[in-house]
Amino acid sequence: MTDAPPAKPPRLSLIGPGIVVAATGVGAGDLVATLIAGSRFGYALLWAAVIGTVLKIALAEGVGRFWLASGRTMFQGWASLPGPGVGVGGGRRLNWAGIYFGVYALIWGFVYGAAAMTAVGLPLAALFDGTGLALDLKTWGMIAGVAGLGFVWVGGYGLFEKVMTALVGLMFVTVVGLAVLVAPDIPRLLIGMWPTLPEGAAFYTLGLIGGVGGTITTAAYGYWLAAKGWRGEPWMRVMRWDNRIAYAVTGVFVIAMLIVGAELLHAAGVALSGGDRGLLDLGLVLEARFGRPIAVLFLVGFWATSFSSLLGVWQGVSTMFADFVGFTRGRGEGEGGAVAASKGWAFRGYALWLTFPPMLLLFVDRPFGLIVAYGVLGSLFMPFLAGTLIWLLNSDRVPAERRNGWVSNGLLAAAALLFCVLAGRELWSLATGG
Repeated sequence: MTDAPPAKPPRLSLIGPGIVVAATGVGAGDLVATLIAGSRFGYALLWAAVIGTVLKIALAEGVGRFWLASGRTMFQGWASLPGPGVGVGGGRRLNWAGIYFGVYALIWGFVYGAAAMTAVGLPLAALFDGTGLALDLKTWGMIAGVAGLGFVWVGGYGLFEKVMTALVGLMFVTVVGLAVLVAPDIPRLLIGMWPTLPEGAAFYTLGLIGGVGGTITTAAYGYWLAAKGWRGEPWMRVMRWDNRIAYAVTGVFVIAMLIVGAELLHAAGVALSGGDRGLLDLGLVLEARFGRPIAVLFLVGFWATSFSSLLGVWQGVSTMFADFVGFTRGRGEGEGGAVAASKGWAFRGYALWLTFPPMLLLFVDRPFGLIVAYGVLGSLFMPFLAGTLIWLLNSDRVPAERRNGWVSNGLLAAAALLFCVLAGRELWSLATGG
């Protein structure tokens, strides 16, 4: 159990669960997508990164507000929605939303585990290449997975938040420092704030808006608020500032990578590989232009970006899955906050699921089919989250004064539409092989 929250919350919390959820959502693949957008279109899509930040603030704020206003976790909110379902014993019934989450978490976790371990292994393999610690990518990936498992298995939320904050600091120094090093063109940067759509940029624009810290772990924000001890109405203002500051920081990351793409790659016509490997290409470009020390610093930031995402999923999604299992076994509604601080068998079992079965996929060298599957799976959760938040936050599950206004409804509806389009694009790519 977590300690009872202070009776009088502080005026402002600069470091809290917001930085955890925002950092988890910004992975290496998101940074590559931003780099590619900058390399192809310069600063023209900067405005899209800003809109993406605003939409993610609205999504995470909705998750946090639901927890603080209702005292229910996100899974408990989903389980309360009407619709078809199945009985799970003891008079309990698992509805369509609960089934969707449970099945999704198992399939997505298996695929994501391999992708996350690969993303962490890539910079480690590059950093130690040619040294006495040189290991292949598969080995580094497995080491990363086991390290993440061990950390969340024994460490509490307080240590988890401190480590995530340190990783964000590394990311900030690396990514923002790199943007300063390549000397941004300030007038063009400001012009990029005006919405324009260059020819051929439509899907890059949607991807840039959708890629600012958006994953299943957005739904874990309420669990991390509970683990932190933030409960009830008095913490509403603190949560909102925590969320805004955190996503502003990740927005800065994305803008900084767009600057690097525009200044370092656009003018020189350098093309990057897709996926996480594109950051290795950037490391080679940096080494050629600025020398090995800058390339090493960048690889350390690449590692921090990837490892923070891995830790966030291993901790956050395992907690959500434990909530799912607890519900099916008859846990009471008032026990949702305790789930965030528990390390029961369901939490540990899902962390094991994220770690060991996906190692099998490391030995198929991530063929195209796996990459497409990961892209499709990743696109299918955020429309579900945005749509169910609209449903929950306009209902009597929260007090009238904490229900959505027209601004919140508009932002969440825009997010739902955006992610539906992105999901449709991924499904179309899977069907056509394009």
